[in-house]
Amino acid sequence: MRADKLKPGDELRIISPSRSLSLIDAQQRKIAKEQLERLGFRISISTNSFETDDFVSSSIDSRIEDLHEAFLDPKVKGILTTIGGFNSNQLLRYIDYSIIAGNPKRLCGYSDITALSNAIYAQTGLVTYSGPHFSTFAMLHDNEYTIEYFRRLMMDNKEILVQPSRHWSDDEWYLDQENRIFIKNEGPFIINDGEAKGTIIGGNLCTLNLLQGTEYMPSLKNSILFIEDDYESAPATFDRDLQSLIHQPEFEEVKGLVIGRFQKESRMSKKLLTTIIRSKEELSDIPVSADVDFGHTSPMITFPVGGQANVRAYGARVELRVAE
Repeated sequence: MRADKLKPGDELRIISPSRSLSLIDAQQRKIAKEQLERLGFRISISTNSFETDDFVSSSIDSRIEDLHEAFLDPKVKGILTTIGGFNSNQLLRYIDYSIIAGNPKRLCGYSDITALSNAIYAQTGLVTYSGPHFSTFAMLHDNEYTIEYFRRLMMDNKEILVQPSRHWSDDEWYLDQENRIFIKNEGPFIINDGEAKGTIIGGNLCTLNLLQGTEYMPSLKNSILFIEDDYESAPATFDRDLQSLIHQPEFEEVKGLVIGRFQKESRMSKKLLTTIIRSKEELSDIPVSADVDFGHTSPMITFPVGGQANVRAYGARVELRVAE
C-alpha cells in the first residue's frame, strides 16, 4: 500500500516524533519552510512540535497526539519529521495503526525515524520514506541533489535510476552555512558482484536493530537491505550491529545489501568495510555495494521503505533503481 503522490498545493505536516522543533533555529525553520513552498507545498506545524523536555523531546502522549492528528487530518497529504534523535521507538506500542492504515500519508525522515517508518510498514504495509527531515531543507548550499531526489520520489511516477552526487559533505552546516567543506564524490564501490531485485527494508542500522524480536520488525524475506550509520558507529560497532541483523529470522532470504556513506568520524575505510563484509559467510552470495548517497552525510537520496529496488553491481559500476 502506498499513499498518493504529492502535488503542488498539498499540505505537509511537520511533526516531532523524536527531538523537538524547538531545537531548530527560527531562521533555519524559515528557510526550510520557504524551500518546501518553492516545491509548491503548504506547510503546517503540529500542535506539540515545540514542546521540550530534559531530552529535547516531548511526552509520549504529545508525540502520539501529533502523529495521529497528522494522519487523521484530510487536508494533510504528507508528513515530514523535524529531525532525528533517540526515542521514536517509545511510540510504537501506543500508535493506533488502524488510523494510519485507514488514512495513508507519505511519512518521511531518517536516522532515529527508521524505527517509526519500518514499524509502520511492518504493521500496516504502508510504504514509508527514508529521506530528508524538515530541518534538512534549511541547508542553503549544495542541497539541490537532496531536494531533487525527494521531489522525484514523492511527486513523479517514474522509476528512479540513482546517480551519484558530484560531491558530498560531512560538516556542521547548521552552525555556519557559508563556510562549507565539500569532498569530491568517487561514487559507490562494489564489495560483492551480482544483481538482485527485492523489497527495500532498512535505514539507520543501530535504530533498525531496536526492532529485533518485536512485532515491529519487518520481514526480511526477498528484501534488499539499505543500511547506514552515523559517527558513533566505529568499524567494530558496525560489524557487530550488522552481525546482529544477520542473525534475524529470514536473513537467508535477503537478496542484496546497499550501504550508505559513513561519516568521517566513524573512521570507517573502504578496506575495513570490505574486510567486515567478506568476513560474513551469509553475505558471500549476494551483491553488496557501499558509499551510496544516503546516511548522515549530505546530500542524500530518498528511498521507499517497502518499495522496490533493482541492483546490478559488476566490475566498477553500480546500477541502482528504486520504485514504489
